[in-house]
Amino acid sequence: MARKILIAEDHLACRQGIRTLLSEELPTYEFHFATTHRELTAELRMGHWELVMLDLSLPGASGLDDIKKIKIMSPRTYVLVYTICPEAQLGLRALRAGADGYLTKDRPMEELFLAVHRVLSGKRYISATLAERLAMTLAFPQEKEVHELLSDREYQILRMLGNGLSPTAIGGQLQLSVKTVSTYRTRVLEKLNLQTTAELIRYSIEHSIS
Repeated sequence: MARKILIAEDHLACRQGIRTLLSEELPTYEFHFATTHRELTAELRMGHWELVMLDLSLPGASGLDDIKKIKIMSPRTYVLVYTICPEAQLGLRALRAGADGYLTKDRPMEELFLAVHRVLSGKRYISATLAERLAMTLAFPQEKEVHELLSDREYQILRMLGNGLSPTAIGGQLQLSVKTVSTYRTRVLEKLNLQTTAELIRYSIEHSIS
């Protein structure tokens, strides 16, 4: 059986660049693409993947939901998150969702190779900074920021509202009704003790949530 890696990435130049680099590093592997959440789901149904390299910004669903879906549909598949999303924002949430590694796209190519090899060997890959953040969270759980206590979906809605997206636009991207998005918005406002979307946007800026 061929050893296969699925690159779940919607940007053409990025996914072709990843394949070119990894084809040289891992010449015995086959590489395939998924550009949307729907394509990712279809590829998971078609057979076993040894590794999914996942961009958390894949259109059609939450990236954290995609991690959970991969682990449900294909428990033996490793997941390496490779994304522009800063690890301080989503690193811990990705690990809790089941990711085997987390790497941001601004890291050197050598680190990408290291991360891929480590995850394929059955080990986790996280940066020293993320490891320290994880250790601090475990040691001092009571010192979490309020937004860190939000559910994954609530946090996602917070990020999208903070980026200026309307409930209609958010619903379209996440395949949720506007009413459902508005319900999440209300919950987020209540948990953060805020009153308006403007205050929510200001909160997002102050806490570097983007």
